[in-house]
Amino acid sequence: MSTSSDGRVIVISGPAGVGKTTVVKQLFARCPRLRHSVSATTRPPRPDELDGRDYYFLTTEEFVRRREVGEFLECCEVFGLGYWYGTLWKEVTSGLAAGKWVVLEIDVQGAQAVLARFPSAVTIFIRPESTEELERRLRGRGTESEEEVRQRLEVARRELASADRYQYQIVNRSVDQAVADILAILNSLDDAPK
Repeated sequence: MSTSSDGRVIVISGPAGVGKTTVVKQLFARCPRLRHSVSATTRPPRPDELDGRDYYFLTTEEFVRRREVGEFLECCEVFGLGYWYGTLWKEVTSGLAAGKWVVLEIDVQGAQAVLARFPSAVTIFIRPESTEELERRLRGRGTESEEEVRQRLEVARRELASADRYQYQIVNRSVDQAVADILAILNSLDDAPK
């Protein structure tokens, strides 16, 4: 990618279990121009997650307070389980000011809210090879209860139905291929008029 100082917003979405987080981590390892926007959530951290690295883990009260004072670019309750997720303005604006391409790993609803504020955002949807494969991945994580898995699969069906709203769609057959496909998209943007 070029060394232009123009910041950009890159939205990456896809259903839970599709491998977004793994793909995004590999993107950052291979492309220093990218900056991750750490989302905030009210859900409890998983055993391998760290506050400020994976998410900002907030109490519901703190999340509501920040929402009320306008600290979120977008936020919503996801999966019907009472957990809130959101993108903090400061995560986006500080990256853009530094000329970075800020990557938002967010759900379909959040992506629409971001596009309302950043109409030129690049949108990429990561799809599973099949819904059966997605269910296998979700169950294989072992991080959610049966009820949570069912909720996430229901949300996944709705999100997959919205994939055509995105500029680009990538099928995650392997992490290396998905990363290569996304890098090809991002590299092609350097040649596009700004």
